[in-house]
Amino acid sequence: MTQAPESHAAPVILGTIPVVDMRHWTAGDDATRARFIQDVGDALKEYGFLRVRGHAVVPGVIDPAYAAARAFFSLPEATKQSYCVRGGGGERGYTPFGAEHAKDTPTPDLKEFWHTGREVSTDHPLSAVYPPNLWPSQVAAFQPSMLAMYSALESVAADMLEVVARYLGEAPDALTSIATDGNSILRALHYPPLHDVEVAEGAVRAAAHEDINLITLLVTSSHSGLEILRRDGAWLAVNAEPGEILMDSGDMLGRITNNLIAATTHRVVNPSEDRSERFSMPFFVHPRPEAILRVFDSCRGEGMPEPAADITGYSFLQERLKEIGLGNS
Repeated sequence: MTQAPESHAAPVILGTIPVVDMRHWTAGDDATRARFIQDVGDALKEYGFLRVRGHAVVPGVIDPAYAAARAFFSLPEATKQSYCVRGGGGERGYTPFGAEHAKDTPTPDLKEFWHTGREVSTDHPLSAVYPPNLWPSQVAAFQPSMLAMYSALESVAADMLEVVARYLGEAPDALTSIATDGNSILRALHYPPLHDVEVAEGAVRAAAHEDINLITLLVTSSHSGLEILRRDGAWLAVNAEPGEILMDSGDMLGRITNNLIAATTHRVVNPSEDRSERFSMPFFVHPRPEAILRVFDSCRGEGMPEPAADITGYSFLQERLKEIGLGNS
């Protein structure tokens, strides 16, 4: 199958995005931590993305998770389809190739994925809200490795949410308080070799979009292809060094900050070699469903746009899921 050509509405340039070291936050003195806060906030304002090194998501967590993902996506199509929850909006389990598309882009993305969500006890207040996780019996390591990855990334996310709140001059728990027990999702993504799949004209692995959530943490990926749209309108090809986490801001954070920290448009372009496949594992950090997304006081006032109306995390998410084709799947 011939891969669809990728068109570029703006030039693609090579460059880099800011890099921070988590040890400056976790083990630094007051001055070092203050510099870290400034660097993170400035990077998100300018690029919407940054690279994070020195974090605690170790190879002993990363490698088994990617191995389990590879094992699952190599299963027969009928087996994978058996873990697709019809009518579940893609919240848990398997979403088939071509099911999701970017907002305002009807052409489906060239990917398949698996969602692992939060696990809560039966007596937890949200046990009736969060659907149970599915676990493929064919891959014994899948459940423990995905839960370990989820936990490790959530710990990093809690630190980074506090950092962002402090950058904005808000209470340290202004973001962690709404994200505690939140509807966060670990997505195991597979972009198949393009010679193996039907490629519609103009289709790409992930069309230009912004993330829905508060922040996203992406640790490692097997191949490059990620590009971000800079504020000046140029596409910037982004690569992280092995072991680094790519962090970006989502639409929910943009809403809360009155777009002082706006979500950045990004995409995953097709490879030049159609036999190349790509694996990726982003962690989408969400608030609790009932949490109110209200524009921070620090992001209101003279010279700022009129704040958007308050909305719950659940309502915001449902609106966006419909826009990307998962709302009624």
